Amino acid sequence: MAGIYIHIPFCKQACHYCDFHFSTTLKHQQAMVDAICQELVLRKAELADEITTLYFGGGTPSLLSAQQLQQIFDTLSQNYKLTNDLEFTLEANPDDISESLLTAYKAIGVNRLSLGIQSFKEKDLRFMNRAHNEQQARQALNLISEQFDNYSIDLIYGVPEMPLEIWEQNLQMSFDAGVPHLSCYALTVEPDTALDRFIQKGVVAPVDEALAKAHYDLLLSMTQQAGYENYEFSNFGKPGFHSKNNTAYWEGVPYLGIGPGAHSLVAHIRSWNVSNNVLYIKALQDSKRPHQSETLSVNDRYNEYIMTGLRTAKGVSLPKIAADFGLVYREYAESLLPELQAKQWIFLDGDTLHVPKDAKFLSDGIAAELFKLL
Repeated sequence: MAGIYIHIPFCKQACHYCDFHFSTTLKHQQAMVDAICQELVLRKAELADEITTLYFGGGTPSLLSAQQLQQIFDTLSQNYKLTNDLEFTLEANPDDISESLLTAYKAIGVNRLSLGIQSFKEKDLRFMNRAHNEQQARQALNLISEQFDNYSIDLIYGVPEMPLEIWEQNLQMSFDAGVPHLSCYALTVEPDTALDRFIQKGVVAPVDEALAKAHYDLLLSMTQQAGYENYEFSNFGKPGFHSKNNTAYWEGVPYLGIGPGAHSLVAHIRSWNVSNNVLYIKALQDSKRPHQSETLSVNDRYNEYIMTGLRTAKGVSLPKIAADFGLVYREYAESLLPELQAKQWIFLDGDTLHVPKDAKFLSDGIAAELFKLL
């Protein structure tokens, strides 16, 4: 099994918090689609496995026309082995959604949508500089629920000065709408974003870690009561609606990242494409892939397994550490457990490590305590 991620690097406008690679200039849109198709053809020998998950992210994939999406999918189906039960997810923004567009998506083969709502509250949407408003968010969600059983929405918590009751209302609105899957992310301040500059100038308040933790704790409590399973730190699904793409990523399944700025991981080699639309298109027009790569060491792979495993409900398996990385790594991890257990940051279920619910917000920091540094 393997996955393919397609990065569509276009947005109507820049969200204040985003540091992903994208452009608000759409004039090279068709050239970009042609280049993505060319990269897919060039790299078809890299993955012999069947493709079980296909994910169109960005950027804003819903800015492409149905014909352009069909062109990419046709190239995929002609050059890769796609399973019959392929999970085909497409990210979309509420302001792009219409009944006719959703019908076109289904005709192409999209069977799961990820809707970038972020908040149902007008004040938050303006703060984030989102392109949609509260009414469009609700309308898009209604249209999607009529045509798709499997879909997800993104929400952002930890927004400065967001009262706990507003975050609670965002979650309750999602539950009331019957959303089967939630991806909830803490607002982070990335360098050189508009949010970073606003905070430095004192225009907006800094992100409050205590507030973000209070939001996350409420998220854990409310989703559990509403019947969602927290299968990964940021992801919550009703039974049967866990994202195959997310699960594969956190379990280290190989994947190709196609498009400018996209990352890939195949046979312990991580590679990433140039984050420049013009350079990317020009290189692919010459049948060249503009990228860099690195081979992950055993130490790198152990650290990544710790990081990803502790974020998931599956946890970190001590036998798997020994089998995949060597007994010395298992012994190293075990030597650190008494201190972490004393702090109530780790508990053992048989021979599997988990982060307790009360410490989940610290998951990444706890993982770092188990890293092996060379």
